[in-house]
Amino acid sequence: MAKHNPSAAKARGKHTPGVEQLSVTNTPKVERSRRSDGDRDALLAKIKADFDARLARMAAEPAQWIEFIDRVAVFGARYGLGNQILLLVQAEERGIEPRYFLPYGRKDGSTGWRAHRRYVRAGQTAFKIWAPITRRPTEEQAAEWEAAGRTLQRDTSGRPAIQVVGFRLVNTFELSQTDGEPFEPPTVLVRRRVQQRGNRPQLLVGDDPTGVFDDLVKLIKDEGYTLELVAPRTGYLGGANGVTVRRQGVRLVQVRDDVDPAQRTKTTLHELAHIRCGHLDAAVVGEDVHRGRGETEAESVAHIVLRTLGIDSAVYSDAYVFGWAGGGLDLVKECAETVLRVARQILADLAPPGDTTDESEPAQVGPGEPDPVAVELAGATAVGRVAA
Repeated sequence: MAKHNPSAAKARGKHTPGVEQLSVTNTPKVERSRRSDGDRDALLAKIKADFDARLARMAAEPAQWIEFIDRVAVFGARYGLGNQILLLVQAEERGIEPRYFLPYGRKDGSTGWRAHRRYVRAGQTAFKIWAPITRRPTEEQAAEWEAAGRTLQRDTSGRPAIQVVGFRLVNTFELSQTDGEPFEPPTVLVRRRVQQRGNRPQLLVGDDPTGVFDDLVKLIKDEGYTLELVAPRTGYLGGANGVTVRRQGVRLVQVRDDVDPAQRTKTTLHELAHIRCGHLDAAVVGEDVHRGRGETEAESVAHIVLRTLGIDSAVYSDAYVFGWAGGGLDLVKECAETVLRVARQILADLAPPGDTTDESEPAQVGPGEPDPVAVELAGATAVGRVAA
């Protein structure tokens, strides 16, 4: 008769929330490892295929781009391109309307859903999200990276700084998978049907409920530009609502002075987006930024930020970007990465002091660091293992 081992039974039954567990049968260790590797590789291949398919749809049809930036706004521009698409694909496969994601949280209730006194229901399947793996390289590794042409950050003492060295898949859960105390997402999902609203954009009307105009002016000044409100068709405006000029001795943003406050804020934000996207920098060094791409990026940033702050600029933005289509996958990917990066930066700049992201969220990767989609997704060293 086999002896009962309470410790072993407890270990086999233990489950760590937020960590996907693989089979615990008596399959030989080598075979289990081989199956685990095969499952992981299949999952990564599917993620890459879903990502490419979504980019292809956005490249082929402007309505898909508009739907995408709407979803970005719903999530508060919290995620990079890889995670944004990864969450959308998973939500669509399950037939749910995603609103807000957080991990399970620490046992002490200081993070994740537990910090909001909400708990993931038993039997719920986690959503996967990319989280960066960070470590401080040794001097030998740093020398190898620098010899290979990789940019290496160092701290003030000259030591290699903690770097993003890869990505791993971690678990997160959508609001609908939880129960507990009432929770209102920071951004509210307001679905609308994406449709072309005529051939000419319509100006926004009414007051600006966000109160961010003065802050936008300050952000523009911090970039070294002066903002002027001028009469239509005067100065550098021509027939535009706003224009940003950068030339020898001139760094100037001009916005029409005869539009409603809501449109004034949107146009000012659009011009700030041009600056933050680097469109003016590229022009100075002689690089050719296609006007359609530049306007699409700036308008998309404005739409995401305004909608996150409570203004739906769709009546203007939809028509503005509808003339852009047929771009290659690399172009669409570059545009999406730029839009998400700049929208996140501006929203962070406009956030009230002390308003921070939940500390249990996976750290966001900076603009100079690798994106999980750019990593070799099928490489075990790049993403680690899904299981603990």
